[in-house]
Parts: sequence; structure tokens; C-alpha cells
Amino acid sequence: MRLFAVCVLAVLCAACGRSAEQPPPPSTTQTHGPVNPARVDRSRDQMPDGYEVAVYTGPAAPITVWGFGEAAVSEPPQCGALTAPAVEPDTTRGWSASGPGGIVYTVVARAGQPVIPDPALLAECAQWTVSSENTAGTVARQFGPAIDAAQTVAMSSSATTVVEGGTETRSHAETFVAYLDGYVCFVALVTDPGSPYPVLDAGFAANLLTTTVSALRG
Repeated sequence: MRLFAVCVLAVLCAACGRSAEQPPPPSTTQTHGPVNPARVDRSRDQMPDGYEVAVYTGPAAPITVWGFGEAAVSEPPQCGALTAPAVEPDTTRGWSASGPGGIVYTVVARAGQPVIPDPALLAECAQWTVSSENTAGTVARQFGPAIDAAQTVAMSSSATTVVEGGTETRSHAETFVAYLDGYVCFVALVTDPGSPYPVLDAGFAANLLTTTVSALRG
């Protein structure tokens, strides 16, 4: 009986030892194909019916599609890096679509240098102002959508332009930027606050960025 009890105890202790061991966590690393800017056109089918699509030929900088000139001044100055990232201009590819719900810009370009914003910059740029000639506006940083192996930043901006005769025109933009694999990709949705038509919303633009990144990676 003593021998039997000792054996049972040994078995139970061995079992306890095995139950205490934690299995290795499953791998969550996902592999992606290289970014191919030519695939940016694949996300155009996400646009609703009734939108006119064209090739984008401007700079790969959200600040320009917001209605500001390339010489726009940001305050604080360092926040301008979020709206005009350093890229190789000749690598820019993209498209735009205009319709009753606003104008959508989807653009990608190779980064000219490491451009992923650090936490300190993001903290300093929770809100800032921007101006260019007769246009002035405010920008508020938001949280971007979660995209695997990419850092995202979102910005909500409003701009007012004073035209001849003192008339003011206003615009609003929801912009989502992804920094991935040596490239910068952004989707900007520009809308008219006074439009009589239902406008596209920030959720649409965020989803379009996710779809576009997936298309770029193949």
C-alpha cells in the first residue's frame, strides 16, 4: 500500500508539473507581399455609384487636397510633417473621385526618408492651425484604423477661404494616413459643410484606407 501511494503521488505531482507549463503563444505574425503602388487603382470599386473617378496628379500631401498651398504654414511648425510627409515625388500614384457626397483622394508614394511620426510629435500635434494665403484652418489629430504592420494617423480639418468681395467658402476633410513598408498612403475625404446632399463620413474614408493598403500589398 505504501508503495502504491508513493507511485500515485508521483504521478499526480508529474501531472501538476505539466499543467503548470504554459504552451507557447500562437504566432500572430502575418506576412505581406511588397507594396506595389500600381495596385492603388484596385480600391476604386469601393466608391458608390455616381462618382466620377480620375487619375490623381498632385503632390502626395494631404495639405494640398485640403485646399492649402504647398507653402502652407503650420503652428506649431513641426505638425506640418503630418500633412506633408517627405516622399519621392516621382513615385506618387493615386486617384480621386468626386460626387454628391464629397471628393475622395487616395494616394500612395515611396517615403524619401523614415517618416513614421514618433509619439512625441503626435502628442504635440493633438490640435494645431494651418494657413496659406487667403485660407486658414484648424486640424485635430484622431486615431487611425488598426492595420497590421502599419502605423496610422487620422486628422480632421476645417478650412475657410476668403475669396474676392469678402465671400467665405468652407470645407471639411477627414484624412487617414498609413505608414507602411517604406511607403506613405493616405485617403482624404473633402466635403462641403453646406452641401444639400448627404456626405460620405469618416468611417467610409477609414475603411477605404484599409482596403487600399490591402490592395497595395497584393
